[in-house]
Amino acid sequence: MDNKKEIVICLGSSCFARGNKYSVKVINNYLKENNIEEEVYFHGNHCFGKCDKGPFVKIEDVMNEKVSSENITGILDKTFKKKN
Repeated sequence: MDNKKEIVICLGSSCFARGNKYSVKVINNYLKENNIEEEVYFHGNHCFGKCDKGPFVKIEDVMNEKVSSENITGILDKTFKKKN
């Protein structure tokens, strides 16, 4: 992965049905719009096993709970220290 930041989105049925299918699109768009696709390893995972606190997106070693397409941009901004 040569020093890329890792983003892992839960694609288990509960997280996927509760919004991660939309968050995938938002994350992909964010990476493209900020021209950081080459700096990030973004992939799915099946289940993190804590469905009651999902949907989950793990960025590096930080597990983000109750992620939605509305709040994921703020989480990404904090992670990538957007300077706008």
